[in-house]
Amino acid sequence: MSYVTANWSFDPFLILAIAVAVWHEIGLWRLARRSRPERTRERRLRSLWFYAGLVVLLVAVESPIDYWADDYFFVHMIQHLLLMFAAPSLIVAGAPWQPLLAALPGRSGQNVTRGVLASGWSRPLRAAAGFFLRPWVSVALFNAVMVFWHLPGPYDLAESNQAVHIWLMHSSFFAAGVLFWLQFIPSPPFRRRMPLVSQAAALFVTNLIMIGIAITLSFFVSGSVYSVYDHIPGVTLPPFASQQIGAAVLWVCGDFWALPAMILVIRRIVASEGSVGLAMDKMLSRGSAPAGPRGWASRGSWGRPRPGVLSRVPVQRASPPDAES
Repeated sequence: MSYVTANWSFDPFLILAIAVAVWHEIGLWRLARRSRPERTRERRLRSLWFYAGLVVLLVAVESPIDYWADDYFFVHMIQHLLLMFAAPSLIVAGAPWQPLLAALPGRSGQNVTRGVLASGWSRPLRAAAGFFLRPWVSVALFNAVMVFWHLPGPYDLAESNQAVHIWLMHSSFFAAGVLFWLQFIPSPPFRRRMPLVSQAAALFVTNLIMIGIAITLSFFVSGSVYSVYDHIPGVTLPPFASQQIGAAVLWVCGDFWALPAMILVIRRIVASEGSVGLAMDKMLSRGSAPAGPRGWASRGSWGRPRPGVLSRVPVQRASPPDAES
């Protein structure tokens, strides 16, 4: 029981989370004064997801999970899953962006929004945001961050340097997670730009990479690859055994989030196409266009019939019969 009740930390992040929650409530109150009741109820329901995400963040960095992660690799994997999957997905579902802006004094929220969206000074900011919010850029960044921090060199550096651990590893996990889940979960005012078939492919590839990391750490090595877990006083669990358990956590928990998300995306594809067969055709990139001639007679890239060879042959009109002499 002491593993759960002891070793809680109370650092400034707790105060920051409480301040953000209060700020969010102020924004909800101000928006409710000028919104319709149904819109206010919708924001209130979304706020529950946002607050749940803040609680998960606190559990990841304030609870004994953070304490025991320094000694056990598998506990560290649980922390990484909370920071990359659970907390970002809940916060994105909570859509806190508009209430947080609305809490600014006076019309500052509107002015900041207008300045970010239209002013010249924010053009580089808009360009950077537009780049990182591109669907496949977000997915690639998420997987690159996950792979990079599980390499032995960067992992050992983060474990031996708290500044790197908190401000680089944990921050990049959370930021990449938010960008990733914005491609799948509705979060006004952001709009999902990734097509449904691409969403299914992105989820499949991401889960495959997680399984690849897990297999590498458990089957393709003969010992612990992270030197920071060697010879820790008081730890009786062998480092390699902890690494194998952590790989299993990564594998199993990866399936727990990927399979429901994949099922949801496939249901959306079926609903949009009208039947399972058409949805499978779309997922296999065959499309649902009617079959027609191929080659030079097939349709062009814009959906118009492509002129074939015969259409370019000049047609000669029949000459009138010679007049009888």
